[in-house]
Amino acid sequence: MNASTSLKVRLPVLVLVLEVVILALYAAFVTYDDNANAKFQNNETNPMENSLYRDYPYFADVQVMIFIGFGCLLAFFRFYGFSGMVFNFLTATFAIQWAILMQGFFQFYYDGKIHLGVINLLNAEFACAVVLISFGAVLGKTSPVQLLVMAMLEVPVFAVTEWAVLKYIRINDAGGTILIHLFACYFGLGVTFVLYRPSLNDGHAKEVTSYHSDILSVMGTLFLWVFWPSFNSALTFKGDDQHRAILHTFIGLSSSTITAFALSAVFNKRGKLTMADIQNVTLAGGVTVGASVDMMISPAAAYALGIMGCTACFFGYKYLTPFLAKHMRIQDQCGIHNLHGLTGLISSTAGICAILLATEETYGPSMYQIFSHRAPPEGDPKLLELQALIPGLKPGLGRTAQEQALFQLAAIFSTIAASTVGGLLTGLVMKMSFMASPSDEDCFDDELFFDVPSDFDKNPLSFDEKIQMSSENSKV
Repeated sequence: MNASTSLKVRLPVLVLVLEVVILALYAAFVTYDDNANAKFQNNETNPMENSLYRDYPYFADVQVMIFIGFGCLLAFFRFYGFSGMVFNFLTATFAIQWAILMQGFFQFYYDGKIHLGVINLLNAEFACAVVLISFGAVLGKTSPVQLLVMAMLEVPVFAVTEWAVLKYIRINDAGGTILIHLFACYFGLGVTFVLYRPSLNDGHAKEVTSYHSDILSVMGTLFLWVFWPSFNSALTFKGDDQHRAILHTFIGLSSSTITAFALSAVFNKRGKLTMADIQNVTLAGGVTVGASVDMMISPAAAYALGIMGCTACFFGYKYLTPFLAKHMRIQDQCGIHNLHGLTGLISSTAGICAILLATEETYGPSMYQIFSHRAPPEGDPKLLELQALIPGLKPGLGRTAQEQALFQLAAIFSTIAASTVGGLLTGLVMKMSFMASPSDEDCFDDELFFDVPSDFDKNPLSFDEKIQMSSENSKV
């Protein structure tokens, strides 16, 4: 390791500064919410009604996705397994504690304090997922210092965008299609556009996988696959809405999975399966059903969305990723534009269609709970009628289906714009010389930042051998 990439001073100093800032902000602003505060518990309090028992199972499931699912999935490079998993661990841990503050100031701040409960941790994990998705665009080409800086800048931009969209535009986005997947995708593409490396367009000698790294990566896929229904349903209304969200997510994932296997075999030159397709394309259905996951779209529609998302994702990896790298200076290392961007746009469109087709005949009076912004405003006689049927129904904005669809569209464009600008500016900061950025030659190499064990393979395939292997496995 040369002086320009040494972590000896850079990483400890950055971590120390971040910890001092976070500790000071926690001390000044963070306290317990009512469910975690002993002062509010008495002999009339039923412990089993504590929000912990409602929120913790979802928090635990998303924890598995963040630390094991993403970690294993990003360890697919033969010589970058340490970095893929460990940088994911480092970045995720910081992003969550930072998001507790950033989201807390916008969503959980009152009486001069951020009130902390398990629901804060769950929301922070969604913000962390945004950072990890963006990380996929620059995998193998960044230092841990750069990744911490990216998380430090991305989380506030995400928190502000999330707050503005939910407070002022007011949309339906139960599965986080717009605010998580689209935001993360275009933020990551903005970063990688600025960090463009022309010499990597033709490949890199260590940009290869191995038998064991592919097995580890597909284990990450399986963890994400299994827990994705929890991810999509965690923040939906409890009851039938959450029930539908779990059903639709499982059905969408199932259809995208078998479609991925079929497409992989058909488009492989030798009629075999390609591990990269299994690792990524199988997950497309989980994203594609996200925007309409709690709506009455029907199981058949969820199944169709899984197929559509998988197909778009598959051909995106095959054609769009190389095009973006060659013609638009966007080197999308993990193909996040395919798994989160294209599928996110399909999902958003499906959500708009579901909103336009929603009627009281299909939903009953609960339509105004699912589409809360269509509920009658305060003072409307119809609101009192609906509240008699659905106790606790809150006044809405009285929007029509067409008006709500337009607001959904506005949220899509505003989120993409905010995330792209944020990504470009973050990329400029990450490009500064003191960020320990690896050279082109040292990309995709654990040895640059880790003490590697004695059995670490230091003799990768030659570039010609890599090209030959790639040619043998290529798709028609």
